[in-house]
Amino acid sequence: MGISAYYHDSAAALVADGVPLAAAQEERFSRRRHDPGFPAQAVTYCLREAGLRLDELAAVAFYEDPALKFRRVLATWLATAPHGFPVFRRAFPQWTSWKRRALDEVRARLREQAPGQALPPVLAHRHHASHAASAFFPSPYPSAAVLCVDGVGEWATTTLWHGRGTGLRPLAELRFPHSLGMLYSAFTYFCGFKVDSGEYKLMGLAPYGTPRYAPLIRERLIDVKPDGSFRLDLRHFTFQYGRTMVGRAFEELFDGPRRTPEGPLTEREFDLAASVQQVTEEVMLRLARTALERTGERRLCLAGGVALNCVANGRILADGVCDEMWVQPAAGDAGGALGAALAESHRRGAPRAHVGRGADAMAGALLGPGYRDREIEEFLTGRGCPAVRLGERELVERVAAELAAGKVVGWFQGRMEFGPRALGSRSILADPRSPAMQSTLNLRTKFRESFRPFAPAVLAEDAKDWFDLTQESPYMLLTAQVAAARRLAVGAAADGVTGLELLRVPRSTIPAVTHVDGSARVQTVSAGRNARFHALLTAFRDRTGCPVLVNTSFNVRGEPIVRTPQEAYTCFMRTRIDLLVLGDRLLDKRDQPEWREGGDWRAGIPMD
Repeated sequence: MGISAYYHDSAAALVADGVPLAAAQEERFSRRRHDPGFPAQAVTYCLREAGLRLDELAAVAFYEDPALKFRRVLATWLATAPHGFPVFRRAFPQWTSWKRRALDEVRARLREQAPGQALPPVLAHRHHASHAASAFFPSPYPSAAVLCVDGVGEWATTTLWHGRGTGLRPLAELRFPHSLGMLYSAFTYFCGFKVDSGEYKLMGLAPYGTPRYAPLIRERLIDVKPDGSFRLDLRHFTFQYGRTMVGRAFEELFDGPRRTPEGPLTEREFDLAASVQQVTEEVMLRLARTALERTGERRLCLAGGVALNCVANGRILADGVCDEMWVQPAAGDAGGALGAALAESHRRGAPRAHVGRGADAMAGALLGPGYRDREIEEFLTGRGCPAVRLGERELVERVAAELAAGKVVGWFQGRMEFGPRALGSRSILADPRSPAMQSTLNLRTKFRESFRPFAPAVLAEDAKDWFDLTQESPYMLLTAQVAAARRLAVGAAADGVTGLELLRVPRSTIPAVTHVDGSARVQTVSAGRNARFHALLTAFRDRTGCPVLVNTSFNVRGEPIVRTPQEAYTCFMRTRIDLLVLGDRLLDKRDQPEWREGGDWRAGIPMD
C-alpha cells in the first residue's frame, strides 16, 4: 500500500505484483477539497476492494522522506531568518513533535484502524522517486525518459530519470527554492487564485491575454539555460519565508498589488497568465529535450504537479520533441501514493507484465469505489426517487437523444476515477455543438467563473478527424487544436473583442469545448477503457454525426467530485442538471419529489 498525506491531496493506493488494484483521494470520502489529512477512509476502501487485512500487506510505503523534508524546512528557516520567524514560531512545534516523524504517525493511525493486527513494515520513498515511479512503471513503454516537475518534495523540484524494464535511474536534479511549480504558483497567487488549487484556472485564463510580461519574467524572475535548468531571482518572491508567495517587489514589477480573490478580472491578469504560461512551456520543452537527449529515448513519461499543465504537455507533443508521451493521470501529490506503492513493489521484484500489450496498467484510472446495482436500487427506493431501469442499448440511445435535444446529464457509472479529472464515470455531459452550453454549465450548473473551459470526450477512433492529435489522450492531459475542417472563420466578428468577450465568438462547430485560442483539452475514449461511455459517444455520433460530448466533473465549484449515489443525486437536485443516470437507472428531474434544503447550501462549500 502507498500513502500520501500531510500536505495536500492525501490518498491511498494498493498495488499487487506491480499492478494498481485500487486508489482514491481522501477528499472524495471526507468531502473536504484537497484534504491533507491521513487518508483513513481511502485506506479502508483499498483494503476492502482487495479483500485484504492490513496484516496481509507486504509493506506500506510513504510517498516522501519526512526526516529529509524536515532538514530542508529547517535549513530554509535558518537561511531566511529573521523574515520567516512568525511562520517558524507557529510551525516549528509541529515539526519537532510529529511531522519529522511522520512514519511513526502513519504507524499510529494504521494501528487505530486495525487494532490487534500486526503492522507491515512502514517505509519511505523520496517524493520525486514516487512521482517517477508513478510516471514510468504503469506506462506502456519498455523504456522511456522520465521528467518530474512540481513545487517541491524534500529538496527536489525538477528531476530527470531513465526508466528501463523494472528500473529507474536518476540523472539530474534541481533543488528548492528554484522551482518551476513555485513560479507558476506565485502567479496563481498574484492573480487572486488559491495556491495548490487554482493553477488550472491560471492555465485556463492564459488564452484570453497576450504574453506581454514574458520578456520581463525571463529578464527579472527566471534565468533559463539551454538545457532547461534554471534559477529564480529570489528577491522577487516570499514563498521561501513560508507566509505568502510574493510581496512588494513583485507588485512593483507587475503594475500594482495582487488581485483581490473573487474580484474583477482585468487585462493585466489575462496577460500575466499568458506570460507565465508561455515561459512555463518554454522551460518544459527544454527539459523534455534534455531528458530525451540524456537517455537516447524517443518516449517521454511525466509526473509532478506541473505535468497537469495539459497545454504544456500538448506543446511538447506538437513540437515533435518526442514520438510518444504518457502522463500519470494522478500526476500531483495524490499520485505519489500510487508511485510509492509501485516503487516498493518493483523494488521487491514485481514484473511489468502489461508492457507489450499496447495499454498502460492504470485500468483507465478507474481505480476508485464502485456501486453495485443492488446498492443503487436500495438508495433510490429508500429515498423514494422515481427512476426507469433500462438495458444498455436502450439506455445509451435514450441518453444520446436527450443530449442531442440540449439536456444536461449527470453520468454515474462503475468505479470512480483516480486523479483530478472525470473521465466518464463521475461526469456531467452535454452537447458540445451548442454555443450557449459553456455559459450554461459554468454559471447555472457548476456555479463557477465564466472563463473556465470544458473538455471534449471524443471516440478514440474519430479523434484525428476532430483534433490535431498524434496519439491517444485517455486521461484528458493533452491540449490540441481543433481540426481545421471543424473550425469556423472568425473574421470581423473578433475585431476589437478582448478579454472575456472573446467567449461570444464561435470558433468551431463544437464551440462548447473550443477555447478562445482554438484549442481543446481532449479525452479520447476507447471501448477497452470505458465500454459504456464509448457506447454512449457512439450512439450520440450515430444520431448527430458528432462523436464528441462535453465532459466535466460531477460536482459544483469548491466541492470534490461525487463518490456515492447519494452525492450524485444531491448534486443533480441542487443544479440545472436535467437527467441523472445511476448505473442502469435513468432519473428525470421533472419526476422527482420536491427538493428542500434549509439555508443556502453553497455557503457551506468553500470557494476553490
